[in-house]
Amino acid sequence: MAQRQQASGSVVKLLLELGPLAVFFFANAKGAALTARFPALAALGGPIFVATAAFMVAIAVALAASLMRDGRLPVMPLVSGVVVFVFGALTLWLQDDTFIKMKPTIVNLLFGGALLGGLAFGKPLLGHVFGEAFSLTPAGWRILTKRWGLFFLFLAVLNEAVWRSVSTDMWVDFKVFGIMPVTLVFAIAQTPLLRRHAPEDEA
Repeated sequence: MAQRQQASGSVVKLLLELGPLAVFFFANAKGAALTARFPALAALGGPIFVATAAFMVAIAVALAASLMRDGRLPVMPLVSGVVVFVFGALTLWLQDDTFIKMKPTIVNLLFGGALLGGLAFGKPLLGHVFGEAFSLTPAGWRILTKRWGLFFLFLAVLNEAVWRSVSTDMWVDFKVFGIMPVTLVFAIAQTPLLRRHAPEDEA
């Protein structure tokens, strides 16, 4: 029963994280059709602006659902959500999609800088975020924190390279279908590290 509840909770958590991205992709792809069906959306601008507004609403709903479900807001989705609200608002206000395209860059720079900065002061912050999910030796947390910090910086550079060189629609596809698989592959690649640096009583 406990395993079933844990699996169900993991599915809900995944849906809360991926749901806003799916909304963003759908709203951008169907922006013209949505505007034709709901003329009030024309005030937002083109499809990317409709998608940005929908993304902000979806993020707010996901954060509210997480708060109701867990009684607290996870740090990483909260930080990402705040950046979405700020850069999304600038995108809609100034009618400039550059801001929403830069959002992944800013978020990944914040995460990467925080992890590597904390590590420089002897504070492997990743342990505070995922310490309840699994256990590692101090050396394991340091290595994992360094890897994720560098990976976040890589994602920031990658996003900058992509949005500056392709169309808006292609960037949306990259954001939805590119970043997530790359992140998943990287996370799975850390499995040997997790096993190698598990505490002896949990090895």
